[in-house]
Amino acid sequence: MNRSGQEPLPPSGEAPLVTTCGRQVAVKRLRLAIPERPITRVTLDVGPVVRGEPGLWASLTVAEARDLARRLLAQAALADTGTGTPAEPSAAGH
Repeated sequence: MNRSGQEPLPPSGEAPLVTTCGRQVAVKRLRLAIPERPITRVTLDVGPVVRGEPGLWASLTVAEARDLARRLLAQAALADTGTGTPAEPSAAGH
C-alpha cells in the first residue's frame, strides 16, 4: 500500500541547506497515492529567514527537477569560472 505524504528528510538523510542569508532550502519527494494514478513530485521548500519572513515552495515534475538541476549546475559553473561562459559544453536535452 502506497501512502501519501512528504518525506521528512531526503533519502540521503541530509538536513536542509542553510544559506549565508539564513534561508533553509529543503529538497524532498512528495507522493500522492491516488489509486487511479499515483503522483510523485520533487518539492523545493525555501523556508523563512531568521527574521521570520515567509518562505516559498515549488512542486516539480521529475523532468522539471532535472532541468532545474541542470540550470543550477550551469550557473554554478559560470560563477566558479568568473568568465561569463560555461566551463564545459552544455548538456542541453539531457
